Amino acid sequence: MLAHRRLGRNGPSVSAIGLGCMSLSGIYGKSDDDAAIDFIRYALDRGVDLLDSADLYGWGHNEELVGRALKGRREGVVLVSKFGQVKTPTGQGVCGRPDYVQQACEASLKRLGLDFIDIYFQHRVDPAVPIEETVGAMARLIEQGKVRYLGLSEARPETIRRAHAVHPITAVQTEYSLLYRTEAEETRAATRALGIGFMAYSPLGRGFLTGALRAPEDVKGDRRGEHPRFLAENFAHNRALAARLEAIAREKGCTPAQLALAWLLAQGEDVVPIPGTKRKDRLDENLGALEVTLAPADVARIAEAVPAGAAAGARYPEASMKAVYR
Repeated sequence: MLAHRRLGRNGPSVSAIGLGCMSLSGIYGKSDDDAAIDFIRYALDRGVDLLDSADLYGWGHNEELVGRALKGRREGVVLVSKFGQVKTPTGQGVCGRPDYVQQACEASLKRLGLDFIDIYFQHRVDPAVPIEETVGAMARLIEQGKVRYLGLSEARPETIRRAHAVHPITAVQTEYSLLYRTEAEETRAATRALGIGFMAYSPLGRGFLTGALRAPEDVKGDRRGEHPRFLAENFAHNRALAARLEAIAREKGCTPAQLALAWLLAQGEDVVPIPGTKRKDRLDENLGALEVTLAPADVARIAEAVPAGAAAGARYPEASMKAVYR
């Protein structure tokens, strides 16, 4: 059995490393539904019991896929889904209106083919709707038995505190890796003080910290090619940061990905990374991080190798950056 951690003071116990399912819906290159379903079930067989989905991923496709994979396998799984990102005439926006919260949840449950979602997250905070109103509507979903726990994604500390005052927030998701730390650690200080669990998404820097990416061409054809950190003018700088971690990983006898995940796990029992992948060998590699032991001196040395704020380029394109950490 994999090591487990509790999400939040009164939340569910989950595998210490979860699975981000976004890449199973064609976000990072082509995907195959049958292979994805087989992969999810393989993860469950390995002991991963925290699955992270959202209505945004493939605009519903990912939830349908996860729901199919969970047929006959629902018991013991902590399923996360998220709402709040919507299509607009000009592209993509956010919506946190109370009536939309209800509609979005019911649509997600229908796609999943399930009676309830374990942790329901607001994917992005809607600046046009007070967080108190959105969370109030989310709390009503718990009263209706459609949701067990509440979560927020990419919310600022003050937003988290306001939300938590309306109804207990079980977990907060924020991008957190050695390449992205400053705002994540500000958020984690707030969640820890409130007894809220912290789910670290993109814990491998969208592949940068695996050692597999050597040139901008390696992300050609998927959405990472639009992210500033992968552009030619920033790539070499960030690649050099990753190389420092690769050197330490060789000393420790593990892979760069395992080192990066072990460092996150060492930040505290409240931190649960949710790396995404669609390959069984990568999943096995990620779970191997649970066997990597880091002494306090190792943790400090790794942090010094890639100081907070050292990465070049923003983590999202400019338009997307406006929707995070608010």
